[in-house]
Amino acid sequence: MTVNPPKALIALVAMVCLTVLMAINAIPDEAGVGLLGSIVGYSIGNGVQARKGADVEPIIRKKQQ
Repeated sequence: MTVNPPKALIALVAMVCLTVLMAINAIPDEAGVGLLGSIVGYSIGNGVQARKGADVEPIIRKKQQ
């Protein structure tokens, strides 16, 4: 498997920012957890579609040989 650096970086930065915002109480925990769940779900969904061979630009994809 290979990692798509731009998408992985965007997901990582978004997760870090949301965690910091929740830690300083800038956003409610319920909102932050919901957004974090959406990011994780998107990442997992793209990985599953890539494994099935669907035409997606996933965060993690099969390594081309």
